[in-house]
Amino acid sequence: MAFLHTSHRVIGAISSLITAQILIGCTAVADDDNARQKYLESKHPPISFALVADAPYGDENVGAFDSLIRSVNLDRHVKFVMHGGDIKSGGAECTDERLIARFNQYQKFRKPFIFTPGDNEWTDCHRTSNGGYNPLERLDFIRSLFFPNPGFTTGGRKMRVQSQAYDPGFETYVENTLFSRRNVMFSSIHVVGSNNNLRPWSGIDETDSYDNPRTDRIAEFEAREAASIAWLNKTFDLAEKRHRKGVFILIHANPQFSTNFIEQNRAGFNRFLEVLFQRTQDFGKPVLLAHGDSHVFFTDKPKLVPWYADGDTLSAEDPQTFIPNFTRVQTFGDTPQHWIKVTIDPQNPELFTVAPQVVKENL
Repeated sequence: MAFLHTSHRVIGAISSLITAQILIGCTAVADDDNARQKYLESKHPPISFALVADAPYGDENVGAFDSLIRSVNLDRHVKFVMHGGDIKSGGAECTDERLIARFNQYQKFRKPFIFTPGDNEWTDCHRTSNGGYNPLERLDFIRSLFFPNPGFTTGGRKMRVQSQAYDPGFETYVENTLFSRRNVMFSSIHVVGSNNNLRPWSGIDETDSYDNPRTDRIAEFEAREAASIAWLNKTFDLAEKRHRKGVFILIHANPQFSTNFIEQNRAGFNRFLEVLFQRTQDFGKPVLLAHGDSHVFFTDKPKLVPWYADGDTLSAEDPQTFIPNFTRVQTFGDTPQHWIKVTIDPQNPELFTVAPQVVKENL
């Protein structure tokens, strides 16, 4: 019996030793995996890109924008430039010459240049001060001018991107693009001010109104809204499938986060924001939305008016809240002519760092 008792103790000791060795082995494997991950991340140091919008805006700012371009070009850490639209002021004529001049100026960037249209270069061109153009004609011109080769960036050094123009049913939307850098999915999506083109074209049609809208204007809005939502979903689908650490989305419009969704001037953004909120929450990793439109630089975690669909009705009874992993940055615009440096660091839990860059010549 003593022998059996001793044998059990010996067997127990051996078993404990084997278990300990297995645990040590597992820990070693985990440590190796962690070390390997840290090594891989060390091979991909932080990178930065330049963010601008509403620039140069007025013709009087063209020289100042050249100074901005020089500032960006001199920053060796900047790998590409993203422009959130509004390439002219809201009161200037939408002539071919002016739009071409802006396009040519953007070619001075030495880095790849990604652009999404703003309302001033097409939606608002119906205004008398803008020349009384049909906005759809101006949109066609913008697409032909800025996106002649879908699948490549608009200006600067050429860079391949994924274009929605190659998705069946969305061939028109050459401006919506995707690409990936530093484990982040980047997406430019055509969402513009002027209530995303729900604002009437009163400059060319006095009868156009919210209650009695032009059929061509509404058709454009509905088709582009469907394309925008499809592209937004594709952005998150790819980010999840490829295990990206974050998502960066560029649009033009300030989408009126804090405005109650039942208000008329929020109607053009409601469906897009609903999908954005839900996909961001489901993604659970950092999402940074950038836009221009309002010309004042800031970054925040905007309060969102929660809403719940119930048939054709919506409810806004709950208090405002925010999504912890969602951040918004609004660019400089008009005057002063400065830019924003966004840095991506895969080892930073917040992933994105946003820093304003003041162009001294433009103070």
